[in-house]
Amino acid sequence: MVTIKRLWNDYKHFALLSLYGVLYLWFYYLERTVVPEYDMFSPLDHKIPFIKEFVIPYLFWYIYMAFGFVYLGIVSKKDYYRLFLFMFIGMSVCYAVYGIFPNGQSLRPVITGDDIFSRTMKYIYATDTPTNVAPSIHVLNSIAIHIGLMGYEPFKKNRGLKLVSLIIMVTISASTVLVKQHSILDGIWAIALSIVLYVGIYVVPDFIGERKEVGVENTKASVSTQKGI
Repeated sequence: MVTIKRLWNDYKHFALLSLYGVLYLWFYYLERTVVPEYDMFSPLDHKIPFIKEFVIPYLFWYIYMAFGFVYLGIVSKKDYYRLFLFMFIGMSVCYAVYGIFPNGQSLRPVITGDDIFSRTMKYIYATDTPTNVAPSIHVLNSIAIHIGLMGYEPFKKNRGLKLVSLIIMVTISASTVLVKQHSILDGIWAIALSIVLYVGIYVVPDFIGERKEVGVENTKASVSTQKGI
């Protein structure tokens, strides 16, 4: 009983993840009600090839997200909360955009192969409609996980882990256009939103925190000087 109580006190912050159930219901509603009025397309999309094998990093996105939340939830509550805010606010903004600016894409090729990659892509195309694509949630959340991990100093100082996370983030983001699930415009929108969230959740609070620390140190130094006098 004591062990269960201790575990709850140590890891009750994971209960926050239940709020993503609300976001899922919101997305479920959008998927079934939104009729695209805007086709997301850039001439660059025609220059990007369809590479079915990139379905692997596309699906690895789920593992990457789970790892980021579990890892930070265990080692650093502060970084876990910041990651949660980044993704929750970011996804909420995306869903609001889908409702206000109903969009979709028409880039999907006809898949005729019967290998495992082709079959997987056929399944994804059949279960995930080509609507509500900009900004790209895949790109947004991949960036969020990488930034979250980089915010944790021990992880950031490990060059190997930092490089692996960067490669995973870039590869997942690239996979969204290489399997024709998104236009490159969707990724650009996601990057722009990520920059705003990064500044608001990481840069500004850290800057304010540093200013407060400097103020406290100056106050202590002033008090010490006065006592010395």
